[in-house]
Amino acid sequence: MIPGGGQPDMQQLLQQAQKMQQDLAAAQEELARTEVEGQAGGGLVKATVTGAGELRALVIDPRAVDPEDTETLADLVVAAVQAANDNAQQLQQQKLGPLAQGLGGGMPGLPF
Repeated sequence: MIPGGGQPDMQQLLQQAQKMQQDLAAAQEELARTEVEGQAGGGLVKATVTGAGELRALVIDPRAVDPEDTETLADLVVAAVQAANDNAQQLQQQKLGPLAQGLGGGMPGLPF
Protein backbone atom coordinates (compact mmCIF):
# COMPACT_ATOMS: atom_id res chain seq x y z
CA MET A 1 0.00 0.00 0.00
CA ILE A 2 1.09 3.53 -0.70
CA PRO A 3 0.63 6.08 2.10
CA GLY A 4 -2.70 7.77 1.66
CA GLY A 5 -4.55 4.57 0.79
CA GLY A 6 -3.64 4.31 -2.92
CA GLN A 7 -2.58 1.10 -4.63
CA PRO A 8 0.90 0.82 -6.17
CA ASP A 9 1.00 1.35 -9.92
CA MET A 10 1.77 -2.18 -11.11
CA GLN A 11 2.78 -0.99 -14.59
CA GLN A 12 5.29 1.42 -13.08
CA LEU A 13 6.66 -1.30 -10.77
CA LEU A 14 7.02 -3.66 -13.72
CA GLN A 15 8.85 -1.00 -15.76
CA GLN A 16 11.21 -0.32 -12.85
CA ALA A 17 11.93 -4.04 -12.45
CA GLN A 18 12.60 -4.40 -16.19
CA LYS A 19 14.96 -1.42 -16.16
CA MET A 20 16.84 -2.84 -13.18
CA GLN A 21 17.11 -6.18 -14.96
CA GLN A 22 18.48 -4.46 -18.09
CA ASP A 23 20.95 -2.44 -15.99
CA LEU A 24 22.09 -5.61 -14.24
CA ALA A 25 22.59 -7.44 -17.54
CA ALA A 26 24.58 -4.50 -18.93
CA ALA A 27 26.77 -4.39 -15.81
CA GLN A 28 27.39 -8.15 -16.02
CA GLU A 29 28.40 -7.82 -19.69
CA GLU A 30 30.78 -5.01 -18.79
CA LEU A 31 32.32 -7.15 -16.04
CA ALA A 32 32.85 -10.00 -18.48
CA ARG A 33 34.78 -7.63 -20.80
CA THR A 34 36.78 -5.79 -18.14
CA GLU A 35 40.14 -7.26 -17.14
CA VAL A 36 41.86 -6.77 -13.79
CA GLU A 37 45.30 -7.87 -12.67
CA GLY A 38 46.80 -9.33 -9.55
CA GLN A 39 50.45 -9.94 -8.84
CA ALA A 40 52.75 -11.65 -6.40
CA GLY A 41 56.45 -11.73 -5.66
CA GLY A 42 56.87 -8.05 -6.39
CA GLY A 43 55.47 -8.53 -9.89
CA LEU A 44 57.32 -11.75 -10.74
CA VAL A 45 53.97 -13.43 -11.35
CA LYS A 46 50.98 -11.57 -12.79
CA ALA A 47 47.50 -12.95 -13.31
CA THR A 48 44.78 -11.30 -15.37
CA VAL A 49 41.12 -12.15 -14.79
CA THR A 50 37.89 -10.69 -16.06
CA GLY A 51 35.64 -8.78 -13.71
CA ALA A 52 33.56 -11.97 -13.65
CA GLY A 53 36.56 -13.94 -12.33
CA GLU A 54 37.62 -15.81 -15.51
CA LEU A 55 41.39 -16.32 -15.67
CA ARG A 56 42.60 -14.83 -18.98
CA ALA A 57 46.39 -14.64 -18.68
CA LEU A 58 49.29 -15.63 -16.49
CA VAL A 59 52.74 -14.05 -16.90
CA ILE A 60 55.74 -15.54 -15.10
CA ASP A 61 59.00 -13.63 -15.05
CA PRO A 62 61.89 -16.01 -15.87
CA ARG A 63 63.58 -14.93 -12.63
CA ALA A 64 60.76 -16.67 -10.72
CA VAL A 65 61.55 -20.04 -12.31
CA ASP A 66 63.88 -22.18 -10.22
CA PRO A 67 63.78 -25.86 -11.19
CA GLU A 68 64.93 -26.72 -7.67
CA ASP A 69 62.05 -24.81 -6.05
CA THR A 70 58.81 -25.27 -7.94
CA GLU A 71 56.78 -24.92 -4.72
CA THR A 72 57.61 -21.24 -4.41
CA LEU A 73 56.60 -20.65 -8.02
CA ALA A 74 53.33 -22.48 -7.43
CA ASP A 75 52.70 -20.35 -4.33
CA LEU A 76 53.35 -17.18 -6.33
CA VAL A 77 50.93 -18.29 -9.05
CA VAL A 78 48.21 -19.04 -6.50
CA ALA A 79 48.81 -15.70 -4.75
CA ALA A 80 48.67 -13.76 -8.04
CA VAL A 81 45.42 -15.45 -9.09
CA GLN A 82 43.91 -14.81 -5.65
CA ALA A 83 44.94 -11.15 -5.83
CA ALA A 84 43.39 -10.83 -9.28
CA ASN A 85 40.17 -12.47 -8.06
CA ASP A 86 40.07 -10.11 -5.07
CA ASN A 87 40.31 -7.21 -7.51
CA ALA A 88 37.55 -8.76 -9.62
CA GLN A 89 35.30 -9.03 -6.55
CA GLN A 90 35.91 -5.38 -5.73
CA LEU A 91 34.98 -4.48 -9.30
CA GLN A 92 31.83 -6.64 -9.02
CA GLN A 93 30.84 -4.80 -5.86
CA GLN A 94 31.37 -1.43 -7.54
CA LYS A 95 29.36 -2.38 -10.63
CA LEU A 96 26.70 -4.67 -9.21
CA GLY A 97 26.42 -3.55 -5.58
CA PRO A 98 24.07 -0.62 -6.21
CA LEU A 99 21.95 -2.76 -8.53
CA ALA A 100 21.74 -5.59 -5.99
CA GLN A 101 20.68 -3.14 -3.28
CA GLY A 102 17.96 -1.88 -5.59
CA LEU A 103 16.71 -5.45 -5.91
CA GLY A 104 16.28 -5.68 -2.16
CA GLY A 105 19.52 -7.25 -1.04
CA GLY A 106 22.38 -9.41 -2.12
CA MET A 107 22.41 -11.52 -5.22
CA PRO A 108 23.06 -15.26 -5.15
CA GLY A 109 26.68 -16.07 -5.89
CA LEU A 110 27.96 -12.57 -5.26
CA PRO A 111 29.72 -11.57 -2.04
CA PHE A 112 27.46 -8.66 -1.09
